[in-house]
Amino acid sequence: MSDLRMPDLNTVIIAGNLTNNPTFGETNDKTPVVNFHLASNRRFRDNKGQVKEDVCFVGVVAWDSLARSCKGKLVKGSSVVISGELQSRKWTSEDGHNRTIVEIKARKIQFLDKFNNEKKNEEETNKVDEPSSEPVPNEGNGEQDVELSKIDEAIEKEDRTNEFGYKGLEI
Repeated sequence: MSDLRMPDLNTVIIAGNLTNNPTFGETNDKTPVVNFHLASNRRFRDNKGQVKEDVCFVGVVAWDSLARSCKGKLVKGSSVVISGELQSRKWTSEDGHNRTIVEIKARKIQFLDKFNNEKKNEEETNKVDEPSSEPVPNEGNGEQDVELSKIDEAIEKEDRTNEFGYKGLEI
């Protein structure tokens, strides 16, 4: 048998939206920590050609300066890209049961909608009434709608030709 060794590789990159407001805290030695949950959607076509959507929910934890950088930038619905590693934790719950969780320990967080976060924070604080259901007239020249439809067509074409995201994969 050879002395080949599996490389130490534990890397996760995921994009999604926060499913709840983040929970900020500190450890006993005053190290900042933030926890939140992320929903990541994946669109695909099944073997009958129907568009399906799969949602992956995952917990995220960030520590120290990364946790501090999240303060004021993340709220429920915020779009982010997380890169980090998977970690598992075990603990005993209040009812005496042993629990285990697998979550992402964030190494980097990219805030995708940083210009909207100030508005979201204001809405959360002031609890602004829901916007009216009246349609808003399109002030553009229609180019954005055309671009979005081209993107949708490209996604659908890719889904048809590459159902699982791997070229040449046969199951």
